[in-house]
Amino acid sequence: MNEIIYRIALEAERRPLLDSGLWFHDDVRNNFYYASYLFAAASDESLEVPFSREEAKRKAEAVMLETVLLQNRQPGTELYGHWPLGLGPNPREAKPHELPVEIMGSLMVWFCKHYNSQFSASLRIAFHTAIGHIYRSGFFRKPVVTFGHHEAKYTAAKLIFGTVFEDEELREDGRDSLEKTLAYIREKGMPEYGSLPWFWHWVQAFTCAWELEQDGGVKAVLAEMLDHLWSVRAAFYFRGAWAGAHSRGWPHDVPGDRNVLNDYVQFGDFGLPDGMPRTEYAGFLFYEVPQQARTTALDRTAPSEVKKLTQKVVPDDPNPQPLLHSYGYFTADYAVGGLWERVEEFDNEQLRWTYSLPVTPDGGANQLYFFHPGKGYHEGDPRHQSPYMEVLYHKGTVMTLYPVPEGEADTLIGVLPKGDWREADQALFGLAGNVYFAVYLSQDYELIERADYLEVQVKGMPGGVVVEAVLPEQAVEKGIDGLDDFVAAMAAKTPVFTPGDLLAVDYNTVGGEQLRLAVTDAGNAAVGGKSQARLNGQSISLEDYTV
Repeated sequence: MNEIIYRIALEAERRPLLDSGLWFHDDVRNNFYYASYLFAAASDESLEVPFSREEAKRKAEAVMLETVLLQNRQPGTELYGHWPLGLGPNPREAKPHELPVEIMGSLMVWFCKHYNSQFSASLRIAFHTAIGHIYRSGFFRKPVVTFGHHEAKYTAAKLIFGTVFEDEELREDGRDSLEKTLAYIREKGMPEYGSLPWFWHWVQAFTCAWELEQDGGVKAVLAEMLDHLWSVRAAFYFRGAWAGAHSRGWPHDVPGDRNVLNDYVQFGDFGLPDGMPRTEYAGFLFYEVPQQARTTALDRTAPSEVKKLTQKVVPDDPNPQPLLHSYGYFTADYAVGGLWERVEEFDNEQLRWTYSLPVTPDGGANQLYFFHPGKGYHEGDPRHQSPYMEVLYHKGTVMTLYPVPEGEADTLIGVLPKGDWREADQALFGLAGNVYFAVYLSQDYELIERADYLEVQVKGMPGGVVVEAVLPEQAVEKGIDGLDDFVAAMAAKTPVFTPGDLLAVDYNTVGGEQLRLAVTDAGNAAVGGKSQARLNGQSISLEDYTV
């Protein structure tokens, strides 16, 4: 945590201010976060810093004050008590937005409690006044309906502001919302599966509430919530990466896990990358995970499978939503996983499946995956998938078919992490990290070098892709010594792609298992179409998945 405080404070101290007196105009919260770290570092005599503490504190205070004063302080107006999000060329003219206060409001209370005695009189007054406006805005007075990150932040804020303003009715609402949310995600799973970066808003909001809470009973429930959240995180944790499916993912999470500060503090089994795209309060808030969750996250020596259930919430639909099955396979050197079902997510940001390599200090892409581009896709941003994909997951192998109808994009997009890659006819073989990969394609492809990954473009749909990851020790068992041997061995065992209305692929894994994925009536395949996934001739069952 001190390392994070120091590194961000150093960047903030060196970063020139804009004419507005702020560092950032893209997101008002970044000014608050950077000023918090600079102020904290300048105030901590035990932390050696290469700058004047007094000058740094004045700079931090000035940015903090300018940020706080951007709040809408006019009672009765729309979004009273809120801040703008994007600030534009003239921050003081920017209109308030509903999002910043959700997390920033609670963090302001935390920061004020810890550093209030070192504030100047003007900053102290500004903070106390702003916190009063937040409370009177009542932005958090909303019911729990979707069990998502917005409501999680409302719940934490109810407890925090109810305590500050001695509002017992609000605190009772907060406790009820907390217990209701915890009961739901324990029973049904998190509707926002692998949702990045929003999972970290859950963690920070409830950690903030836990640290500020004085009632022993409420604090115990907050601890249960945090235990559960970190157990959810641990299940799909792999050396800094979030393996498997994501309901949402921003460019700093796809195709590389870069938003890693909370994991670094909690687990620390990877080198911290230079870039820190979402600082937030990872250097300030801490709740130690249960030992079982820590062991799950850090001990990947023996290969293991994770099979989890979850369920979406659609407020206007009274019918039960279908169960979603999330698969993960973990080894010492890679993880792979995905969701069996396609789900239409917010901004069409679902990442259906991916292989994950460990996070490295260079912050490069550490994921491998393929998809058919859909709504929101644009070149150079390998996100936003179409619904036209059927999947089979089995240990280190992923098989996908793309029953793309006429009139849709005729190209698949693939992401490969940097490594030693060899091109072959409708195939790629490579060594990335400490893992061999065989990538088989149903059509010809073009390889494009991006800044921190390789992009594969496959022309001609419908089609399919098969990927198998092989550990070095597995390769040695098969008499494979080095990448050249691997290429020769894997080129001799290509899968069989069957085009047509019965779109299918058959493949024998390195371990000798027979896999088959088929889509019937592929020419008219709908979302979640009629697919069959078989292992050694038997249908793959999803009955053993649990919450």
